[in-house]
Amino acid sequence: MYQTIPLLRIFDVAKAREFYLDFLGFRMDWSHRFDDAAPVYMQVSRSGCVLHLTEHYGDCCPGSTVFVR
Repeated sequence: MYQTIPLLRIFDVAKAREFYLDFLGFRMDWSHRFDDAAPVYMQVSRSGCVLHLTEHYGDCCPGSTVFVR
């Protein structure tokens, strides 16, 4: 196995950017929406750690825990 990428549910893009980018120091790699009203799916990374953040209902369950070394 080369790499795993945790997928985490978000509910507010502005709050997610504030937490992951401003507070934790991740950088935004890319983000995607099918249109302006669609939910966002984005990738953030820091020092080789990659996370996918999604607003899409059903992608994953809220309240997950991920341990990163």
